Amino acid sequence: MTTLDLSPPARSTSNWSHRIGWVLSGLVTAFLLFDAAIKLLVIQPVIDTMNALGYPPETAQGIGVLALVCTLLYAWPRTSVLGAVLLTGLFGGAMATQLRVFNPLFSHLLFGGYLGLFVWGGLWLRDARLRALFPLRS
Repeated sequence: MTTLDLSPPARSTSNWSHRIGWVLSGLVTAFLLFDAAIKLLVIQPVIDTMNALGYPPETAQGIGVLALVCTLLYAWPRTSVLGAVLLTGLFGGAMATQLRVFNPLFSHLLFGGYLGLFVWGGLWLRDARLRALFPLRS
C-alpha cells in the first residue's frame, strides 16, 4: 500500500513571484471585504444597485454574509483553496446576473472573471501544491 504525501513541495518559484502572489491575494481580499461590508451595511448605492439588477434590497445582507464567509476562507491559508472554489461560484453568479440585465461586457459582465483571475493567480503564485497540481508547460 502506498501513502499519499500531502506535504508542500520545495518552493520552485522565485521569492518575488511568491510575494506577488501574496500581494494579489491581499488586494482581492481587501476588495472583497469592502464589498461584503457595504452589503452588510445596506447603504443607498447598494439598494439602488440591487434594484437595478432585479433583486430585492433585503437580499444584500445575505449576499454580504456569503461573500464575507467565502473571503475569510480564502484569506486563511489552510482553507484558501476551498475559499477560492466558493468565490469562483460567487463570481459566476455575479456574471450571470450581469448577463441577465444586459450590462456591458468588459466593465460589468467580465468583472467577476477578472476577480477570479486575481484569486486563482495569487493563490497559484503563493501555493507550491497548487503549482504542482497545475504546472506551466513550456
